[in-house]
Amino acid sequence: MHLNLVVASLSAAFVAVLLIAELQSARASIREEITAANRVAAQLLGQLAALERRGSRPEMVLEFLEELGRVRAHDITLLSPTGEELYRSPPSTWKAGRYAPGWFDRLLAPEELRQRFDLPDGSTLLLEADASRAVLDAWDAFAWLVAVAAVMLVAVNGAAFWFVGRALEPIPVIVDGLARLRSGELGFRLPPLEGTEAKVIGDAFNAMAEAVEDKVKAERKAREAELKLEERRELGRLIEQRIEEERRLIAHELHDELGQSVTAIRSLAAAIAAQPDGPPEKTRETARLIADEAGRLYDAMHGLIPRLEPLTLDTLGLGETLENLVRDWQRRCPTVALSARYSIDCDLGHSVALTIYRVVQEGLINALRHARPSAVEIDVSADGDRIRVTVEDDGCGLPPDWAGPGRFGLRGLADRVERLDGRFEVASRSPRGVRLAAEIPLQAKEAA
Repeated sequence: MHLNLVVASLSAAFVAVLLIAELQSARASIREEITAANRVAAQLLGQLAALERRGSRPEMVLEFLEELGRVRAHDITLLSPTGEELYRSPPSTWKAGRYAPGWFDRLLAPEELRQRFDLPDGSTLLLEADASRAVLDAWDAFAWLVAVAAVMLVAVNGAAFWFVGRALEPIPVIVDGLARLRSGELGFRLPPLEGTEAKVIGDAFNAMAEAVEDKVKAERKAREAELKLEERRELGRLIEQRIEEERRLIAHELHDELGQSVTAIRSLAAAIAAQPDGPPEKTRETARLIADEAGRLYDAMHGLIPRLEPLTLDTLGLGETLENLVRDWQRRCPTVALSARYSIDCDLGHSVALTIYRVVQEGLINALRHARPSAVEIDVSADGDRIRVTVEDDGCGLPPDWAGPGRFGLRGLADRVERLDGRFEVASRSPRGVRLAAEIPLQAKEAA
């Protein structure tokens, strides 16, 4: 509708400019015609006045004027010395009885031209321009032009309205398609549209709809995968929490119940073996064997407890617990030089301290079991807002498939550190060896 109005307005403006130009041209033509006719009539009457001065009779002037009749678009009047009208040129027979509208006459008529010639006998010749016929001709031409312009305006606008309406006929279909896409009907496609432009728009719309549908499906799958991943992470955290609880319970059970029982068995066996005149020698030898086995079981149990849960972490702190860990593994691997540096002068919280312990434990055990190093260095330091831990060895380095499926130790450590908003890195050293590093913000202890 707006486009049709624009077309109609431009067409009307063009017609208006054309009509104004026609009026200006007609006005100039009328002025030129009247001026030229006035000059001709003035020259003619001037010659007549000159003849009168050379002795012509007044009757001859009147006879000449009657024979002359009308001189183009001018009225000629002969007045006697007393002002009586002796002669007036006959009216024009061209389009007699018809006149242009007054407003049109005032718009195009030139300034009134009037000349006076005094004859020797006292009579007067008056020459007056009459532009009514020329204005009427201009009016007829203007009216015909207006009629033709009106017909052409109606025809052109009708054709334009029809073509525009036909060209814009697919627009409601496209708008409806956009509305259906906006409402979530992503599988909707436009039917084949008539017209070159409409077909191009329809193809572009369908391509866009297909791209939007593919993108939404991809985003939906990504959200579902992210949700499943988050659920698995949550499940992993719950499993890990449960495992830690079970480890703690088992460690306490081993330390409190089984440890006391093994100690009691060892004490009883030692008491039996120490009686000089009690049981036979064979019985005492058996008691000594029981005491030795109980001692080995006790030592093995105390080596297993730190791997399950470092019970001294809450009582002795992280530093002494790590020293016990390093000291225990140094006894097991006397050929490897183990060194540890600690700079911990703040409260870490149980979760952060346990995570640091697990990082050191995993790095140390992996190096001693798989890397065949000659030295392992451990460094743990805490400043005002972060704690950092590194475990470095000079062994054979990381295997090619160290990050592949089934390697849950380092992956579990990385997840544990990331849950505390920390960073975990494992990389090979140059020229050889492995560097395991973790950094945890101390504010993570409150969140944990």
